[in-house]
Amino acid sequence: MAPATQAPVKNGEAPAAGDERDPAASRLHGFSRDELHGLLADMLLYRRFEEKAEEAYAIGKIGGFCHLHIGQEGLAAGSIKPLRADDLVITAYREHTQAIAKGIAPRAVMAELYGRVGGCSGGRGGSMHLFDTTVGFYGGHGIVGGQIPLGAGLAWAIRYRGGDQICVCFMGDAAVNQGAFLESLNMSAVWQLPVIYVVENNGYGMGTAFSRVSVTEMEARSGAYGIPAHTVNGQDVLETYRFFEELAERVRGGAGPQFVNAITYRFRGHSMSDPVSGTYRSKEEVEAHVQGEDPITILRDRLMGAGLLTQEELEAIDAEARTASDDAAEFADASPLPDPSTLYDHVYAEINPHGRLFLDGRPGAPGSGPEGGGRG
Repeated sequence: MAPATQAPVKNGEAPAAGDERDPAASRLHGFSRDELHGLLADMLLYRRFEEKAEEAYAIGKIGGFCHLHIGQEGLAAGSIKPLRADDLVITAYREHTQAIAKGIAPRAVMAELYGRVGGCSGGRGGSMHLFDTTVGFYGGHGIVGGQIPLGAGLAWAIRYRGGDQICVCFMGDAAVNQGAFLESLNMSAVWQLPVIYVVENNGYGMGTAFSRVSVTEMEARSGAYGIPAHTVNGQDVLETYRFFEELAERVRGGAGPQFVNAITYRFRGHSMSDPVSGTYRSKEEVEAHVQGEDPITILRDRLMGAGLLTQEELEAIDAEARTASDDAAEFADASPLPDPSTLYDHVYAEINPHGRLFLDGRPGAPGSGPEGGGRG
């Protein structure tokens, strides 16, 4: 069972007496002052980075699809920061902040958004396909639900190799209606894989409310497979951190697959082409969430109310986040575009572990002609 979910502290409200989040000396909710400032710095970096990406998209520096994580920073920091460095993360296409949280440098993420060589995917993936196995980040996937069976596969690989890592597989709420979701949960349960499936439940699949496409509550989706379901308030970074810290260790210890309904809300549209409000959600609805459920403001006010953050410290942390985001954009702008001659690189493996060559379509490439001798 998940720990009891606490109501979030509303903006400007100090912790109540007796609340476990009361400060004890320089601590709050069990976190030290430095840890609290670190989480605030993480979320501010994510916010400023996304705002810089939004600005770059508006002036044509970023093209194609672009999905911002503004409003969901508490979930990114709270769910990924408690993981070990060698744990694996795989996710959908709203993943800029998750990539940074897992350890990809802001410069490499922004350069990928720009489609430049300095990007984490060499400029080939763009916004939806961030990838860096050296930090355990396996994408970034543009197909709704496409990452879910891969998450099960990563967890299976961990088990097969005898490791003690875990895999955290993120998805949007609309992905639970994909067949691959059900198949993956079934296999994960049969094999008791070390995987946590996390639904970033922001209430909408593009422009459709979850209540319009499901006859059951989100928490009921994993029950048929015997996978425990949990709900966490993703707007409360401290609650989210402690929850995932405990759950990750339980899975690492052999508890088997887990399903998490993480309640959150996006403050921007589904993508850059989607209006923030006025279509499927009202301006009043969005404003209410922004005013009352901003994860950054919630933590800021809680720290200030507990005497653990000054205005000067806040301004310094925010300035550092803005500087890092500006630096990432400058780096991306200066990074070259991929050489067109490399267009076919990384499409097929030149050689597989069994020594067989693969046809990749390039004139003169191994296996491309009668003399190539390769196998497709």
